[in-house]
Amino acid sequence: MSEPRIAQIGPYKVQLSPGTYWWCQCGRSNNQPFCDGSHKGSEFSPVKVEITATGTVALCGCKRSGNRPFCDGTHNTLDADD
Repeated sequence: MSEPRIAQIGPYKVQLSPGTYWWCQCGRSNNQPFCDGSHKGSEFSPVKVEITATGTVALCGCKRSGNRPFCDGTHNTLDADD
């Protein structure tokens, strides 16, 4: 599997209400951190996120978190050229 595009070094901190969201896994969406269908034709697909309570969440921007779709700090280990 190829590496996804890094959309942003660091998380997207977003305020979300209860509901279903689709996190962009490929890094190509113009609607980061959410999917806009830009993955079509690639090996990537969006990740379903179920939010049960209103609040702020940190969604991964580097697309390399071990806790996808949530940020786990992996972006702190990336080089500028990754």
